[in-house]
Amino acid sequence: MGTPDGVSGDDELTRLRARVAALEATSGQGAPKREHHRLRSFFSALLVVIGCVLVPLGLVAAWTADLLGDTDRYVQTVTPLASDPDVQAAVANRVTGAVMEHIDLPALLEGVAPDERPLAEKALGKLGDSLESAVSSFVHDRAQDVVASPAFETIWTDANRAIHTSLDRALTGDQEGAVKIQTDTVTIDLAPVIERVKERLVDSGLTVAGKIPEIHTDFTVLRSDDIGKAKTGFALLQTMGVWLPVIAVLLVAGGVLLAVRRRRALVAAALGFAFAALVLGIALTVFRTVYLNALPSSVSPAAAGSVYDTLIRFLRTSVRVCVVLGVLVALAAWLSGPSRPAVLARGLWHSGIAATRSTADRAGMRLGPVGGFVRRFHTWIVWILVGGAALAFVLWPHPTGWVVFGLALALLFALAVTDFLADEDGAEAGTGEPEHADTA
Repeated sequence: MGTPDGVSGDDELTRLRARVAALEATSGQGAPKREHHRLRSFFSALLVVIGCVLVPLGLVAAWTADLLGDTDRYVQTVTPLASDPDVQAAVANRVTGAVMEHIDLPALLEGVAPDERPLAEKALGKLGDSLESAVSSFVHDRAQDVVASPAFETIWTDANRAIHTSLDRALTGDQEGAVKIQTDTVTIDLAPVIERVKERLVDSGLTVAGKIPEIHTDFTVLRSDDIGKAKTGFALLQTMGVWLPVIAVLLVAGGVLLAVRRRRALVAAALGFAFAALVLGIALTVFRTVYLNALPSSVSPAAAGSVYDTLIRFLRTSVRVCVVLGVLVALAAWLSGPSRPAVLARGLWHSGIAATRSTADRAGMRLGPVGGFVRRFHTWIVWILVGGAALAFVLWPHPTGWVVFGLALALLFALAVTDFLADEDGAEAGTGEPEHADTA
């Protein structure tokens, strides 16, 4: 303030008061800033948590819309069931029971012409003490032959294509239209299979089977009454379709962008994303047990389990994709951070690239203007590669966990080539980061 050394006590007191006031003013400016950071952190965490909670619902919504909205996708999903041994056994048992209900052996054998009776009796095989048991075994063998043939796969595929609308209405509770779902079940009429079994029986010598009338019996693919009140949820999820996953991702991204320490928020959000998907995978396994335990005793648990596993197999694939993606993003964010292990890992990476480049230089390799170009636009090239990998994942039709892992390896290789082409100074520029980068 320009006062001489010989100042009075009042002047000294005035200066002290001024300094205290300045310190209090500085402290007052810091408090609102800390409060602002707390609010940002709170809303950031809130957005991330809500987004992670929506991840399982988003996966189920996408699966529901995909399964119910695309007939070809549904047929592709259930086609493997035609060759499933448990489903084939269940269908064969159902057909055998339906045929045996319409066979009155004493009456039918009495109606056979005398010259045909020996042939029919021979075709019955070993009768033993129980004629019905022998015929039932004979019919079951013919039914098993039919369901194991390529013709059954065609029948199965055509029938499932026809009932796709019924599946939609059974799961969503929509009763509009000409087809009504009265029993909350999705079934396949096995009449075509029974007709082929009758043909096999006649060809095998049991000509009396030709007198069996047309039989219609059903094989249950899905019992939606076991899902109960979930119908409304399925309808809502189908309406949301692909938008719910997008909303979940946007909420998580918004939470990360709002965070004070974005890198840490990204690591936490990515791990939360993976954990939420993993919870859905566990829930699917638990619900499988609940679903099978709720089935009536007349339904084959093995066949019902095969149907359940087949219907949700693409949903399980989506769960694996989200888990792998979340872990990879969290790992990438952590490796780009200022922690000592991360810096050490990046140092090893660039040391390996530098050693490879030195070996290539000694071998006479010259990059020419390419090295300068890559060095100049290194940051842009890196972001283009990352964006390209993300775009490939988004546009990939029904990606799997292996697809995500493969894209990550391809991106890693492309980044290695980019660092190799850049000059040494440009490569070393990315080995470290200032400590304050995490708070950007």
